[in-house]
Amino acid sequence: MDNTAGKRICTHPPTEAPVPDRLPNSPTRTVTKEDLEAILDGLVEGIVTLDDSGAIIGINRAACEILETEKADALETKCCDLLGRQLCQSAAGIRESIRSGQPIRDVQIPVQTSSGNRKVLQFQTAMLPPREGRPRSSVLLFRDVTELVTLRENLERRYRLHNLVGKSKPMQDVFELITEVADSDATVLIEGESGTGKELVARAIHHLGARSAGPYVAVNCSALAEGVLESELFGHVQGAFTGATRDKRGRFEAAAGGTIFLDEIGDVAPAIQVKLLRVLQHRVIERVGSDESVPVDIRVIAATNRPLAEMVAEGSFRRDFYYRLRVVPIHLPPLRERRDDLPLLAQHFVERFREETGRNVEGLDPEATALLLDYPWPGNVRELENAIEYAFVKVRGGLIGPEHLPPELSNPRPAASPAALYGEGPVSAERRGVPDEATIRHELHQAGWNIARAARRLQISRTTLYKRISELGLDRPGG
Repeated sequence: MDNTAGKRICTHPPTEAPVPDRLPNSPTRTVTKEDLEAILDGLVEGIVTLDDSGAIIGINRAACEILETEKADALETKCCDLLGRQLCQSAAGIRESIRSGQPIRDVQIPVQTSSGNRKVLQFQTAMLPPREGRPRSSVLLFRDVTELVTLRENLERRYRLHNLVGKSKPMQDVFELITEVADSDATVLIEGESGTGKELVARAIHHLGARSAGPYVAVNCSALAEGVLESELFGHVQGAFTGATRDKRGRFEAAAGGTIFLDEIGDVAPAIQVKLLRVLQHRVIERVGSDESVPVDIRVIAATNRPLAEMVAEGSFRRDFYYRLRVVPIHLPPLRERRDDLPLLAQHFVERFREETGRNVEGLDPEATALLLDYPWPGNVRELENAIEYAFVKVRGGLIGPEHLPPELSNPRPAASPAALYGEGPVSAERRGVPDEATIRHELHQAGWNIARAARRLQISRTTLYKRISELGLDRPGG
């Protein structure tokens, strides 16, 4: 096979190859050329034989059916003419295999048939040794895997939505709701534990909706002090406060024509809640230091890992604001409630880090997968992502084993049972969902007695945490 333009890359058992008069150890049975052709035509795999110039010198019935051609038309034509230039351009591995004489197996390449149909074929190559009067020839063996590839692609589309991955029923329900709400401008409240992927849901809603061409602006409401947050959201005019040397446009105006995502909305102070309520009701904002109303064309998506309904009942979150936010609620389940998704999510992160690092890591071995399934995942999907990234630091290639995963996965702290977490006495029954003393002490210690941080870890409001600290008589160490 030459290396000129349009490099030839086809093969199939040569029908003109000399046939031995007799099979080995069978003195009374002869195999004719017609017998050999009948055997090859009975195979379901396509077989094409090429001479050293890339011309087709043999083709079986299955290859003709797969490639939608007649045997007489295929013989003596060039491989690229039969299989399409796309194959010749993308099948460098096959060309090199034929050139070097080293066989390859299971290479999938899309081809276009003579009638214009797109198919995906799985190839392997074989080399026929030269014989007297005939140079070395090459054989391409292939089968049509279009249906299997299409099925896999359909499954992947079903289990993936934008950057979200999940095949469990809870996640499939979330996918369906995202698809339904994307084309509307309804305000969405995404609720779920930290690390469940709330911003991924917000981005999916934006990118699947009519506002996808507009800006997507994300604001972490818990990261900014009240005064700073107000200016960031609504903007300010020159002289509104010390340091306001010029007019500044806020995030709502920056998101005009698109979507604004308000993360950690449960941490917003009541005064800001009032102003946000007006935005949701009238789609207007007022810059700090100005009484001029500025209309804003935006969609609002908010997210929280805190129990807003409980905060409403306690009076720490405005009821009217809550219901304006919660036009379409989306609850993201924790990873422990969607364990069917663990292998799929792990492979998703393997593929992502493989692309980023260039390391030839195929996936996880069964023992490592078992560890993932046994672990409680308090940090949810974000913790799983970090675990796979940790593994990529340690593994050099092949499969990720238990030795490559973070140590805590092999020795996890036992997850607290509902009875242990909430208690069984009369007080805890009334306070269903409020952690017990041991859990509160632990999280306060872990957070360095930062009440806001501890409340987020406990997934209760700061008001509730202060009340429990008072009821339990807990004192800050050294305080």
